[in-house]
Amino acid sequence: MRIRGERECKDCGARWSYYETGSVACPECGSLHSVGVDERTQHTDGAADLDLTGVRNALDADPLPRVADAAKDACRAYVRRRGFIHGGELRPLDDEYLAAAELMHAADLVGRAMQPDDAERLYFVSLLGGADEGDRPDPADVPDSMREARGLAYADAVREYYGELRNWEGTALDDPSRVVVDRLDAHVRRVRSLQGNVDPGTAERLVTVARELHAYVTDGDEDALARASDRLDRLDEPESVD
Repeated sequence: MRIRGERECKDCGARWSYYETGSVACPECGSLHSVGVDERTQHTDGAADLDLTGVRNALDADPLPRVADAAKDACRAYVRRRGFIHGGELRPLDDEYLAAAELMHAADLVGRAMQPDDAERLYFVSLLGGADEGDRPDPADVPDSMREARGLAYADAVREYYGELRNWEGTALDDPSRVVVDRLDAHVRRVRSLQGNVDPGTAERLVTVARELHAYVTDGDEDALARASDRLDRLDEPESVD
């Protein structure tokens, strides 16, 4: 959507950025009477904070399924509010979004499991421990039984990202970048059709390609686009971890 992000309160005259607060309410006096004072700008990234402190504190007191449900709810609310265009600027696919998306799926798996094993419990706890700081476990540390959580999370995140990239008003995709986006889309569709059950290195490559596309469309980095194309070539080969 396109909004006027710089607001001025009609009652007290205070100015603030809707891009930062996500609210038209005046932060000084609470008035809902405000007016935009700048040009309308494309903006999809809602003001969202992921704070999992309370969920982590419940680990010792609550059953694991209840903790998993709380983590899933917190991450779902965060992901739903997030976007990648902030005040007209296309931002890269960030680690906090990825970690939250994976924790959301991992919490669902752990919450539904009758008896999650030690590796699954430890992986869930490691995600919970750092997702709100953007800490993402290495692909080699993902247990086989949790591969679908990472695969689905990253495929969905990349799909959301290139959807916004395609619609970003900052640039129009040229033919080379459009080809890369279309190829990335095909791989994302494949991972989603497999319910995310792919090698974690494959999921990581999808993220890297999305970030290389960002470097190309925002900075004109042709080397990044070439690397993205090469990475997609290797995704057509038998699975391996970068």
